[in-house]
Amino acid sequence: MSDFKTLKVWGKAHELTIHTFRLATQMRGAGSAIIRAQWLRAITSVPTNIAEGSGKQSDAEFIRFLRIALGSLTESEYLLILSRDLGFVSLKDFQAANDKTQSVGKMLTSLIRAIGHRQAEARKGPVVT
Repeated sequence: MSDFKTLKVWGKAHELTIHTFRLATQMRGAGSAIIRAQWLRAITSVPTNIAEGSGKQSDAEFIRFLRIALGSLTESEYLLILSRDLGFVSLKDFQAANDKTQSVGKMLTSLIRAIGHRQAEARKGPVVT
C-alpha cells in the first residue's frame, strides 16, 4: 500500500478537480445544472480512483483503478467539450481545463504502462545462465 498523496498524477488530478469545481460553479443557463452535476461526478472520480487503487494489494488491482480513473477523465473531457459548445464555458477556460485534462491523461497512461512493464518483468523471473 502506498501513500497516494505522493503520486504526482494524483496531485495533478486533484488540482484538475479543484479547477473543474471552480469552473463548473460559474456555469449558468438552461441545462447547465445537469451537465455540471455529471461533470463534477466524473472529475471527482479521477483522483478518488487513483487514491483507492494505490491502497490495493496488487499491481493488477491498481491498474484496474487507474483505468477507471482514465475512463472518468475521458468522460470529463467530453463534458468539458459539451460545456464549451453550449456556451457554458468560455474558449479561454476550455483551453486551460483541456490542457490540464490532457496532461493528467498522459500521466495516467504512462503510469499504467510502467506498472504493466513492471508486472511483465516480474513474471519473467530471474535469468539463469
